[in-house]
Amino acid sequence: MADHHTHSHAPANYGRAFAIGVALNLGFVIAEFFYGKATRSLSLVADAGHNLGDVLSLLLAWGAMLLSRRLPSQRRTYGFRRSSILASLINAVVLLITVGAVAWEAIRRLSNPEPVGELTVIWVAAAGIVVNGFTALLFMAGRESDLNIRGAFLHMASDAGVSFGVVVAGVVMLLTGAYWLDPLVSLAVMGVVLAGTWGLLRDSLNLALDAVPEGIEMPAVERYLRSLPGVADVHDLHVWGLSTTEAALTAHLVMPDAPCEDGLLSRICAELHDQFGIEHATVQVERGDPEHPCGLAPHHVV
Repeated sequence: MADHHTHSHAPANYGRAFAIGVALNLGFVIAEFFYGKATRSLSLVADAGHNLGDVLSLLLAWGAMLLSRRLPSQRRTYGFRRSSILASLINAVVLLITVGAVAWEAIRRLSNPEPVGELTVIWVAAAGIVVNGFTALLFMAGRESDLNIRGAFLHMASDAGVSFGVVVAGVVMLLTGAYWLDPLVSLAVMGVVLAGTWGLLRDSLNLALDAVPEGIEMPAVERYLRSLPGVADVHDLHVWGLSTTEAALTAHLVMPDAPCEDGLLSRICAELHDQFGIEHATVQVERGDPEHPCGLAPHHVV
């Protein structure tokens, strides 16, 4: 049996980006809530509540990034890598709860729209475009390779778009006095958030339940292992996410005749990394002796 982790794939350090993002968004939440209450604008208050959730999500993602860098211990042999998965899952759930609460209030206000301070709404929302857009740019580079960073990016990018919608609604209300647009925009805001959150929730839940990470095709992995010289069969093949950036694999290779050398095991691990992005591979080699069959060979046995 061999256990190789030949390539380091620790999450990139976004500590400075998180610090800047938290500071900017916390200041904006306070200002947005104050002006939302002062102008009786539900869309501003709704966006402030959503942005507060984003501050919490940034803190969670930041903490998970720091925890995932801690070294393994005798009790936690994989360290705290899965904390990044938990942070992504919690962020998605918190966003869904926020969507429900704000949508309920918006529906209630649709039947009784109230005047708002249109100019204040426009200027505060315009500031939100700048703050959220700049924060999203801080995480843009890592959104494809790390689900935890992707969650932070989606929060900020969707907020920038939402703030743009609030600006448009404020201009229309200023010109027409159609105050029913305020709760209607709040509902649209929550629709955008729901659409952006659903994929994050699905991917986070899949990783939390040890599903195969997105981008890794199990049939292709199995075909590769079966094509190796001397391999007669492959069973007990599992691939799952150690974190939002790392995948692990275990497999039993039946090699009746060919000797299993360290060079071959090293090659397997290197090619699993290069072809499939699998960082941590554990391979067990068997001879396939019918007198001593492997109890994990059936597909339904885990």
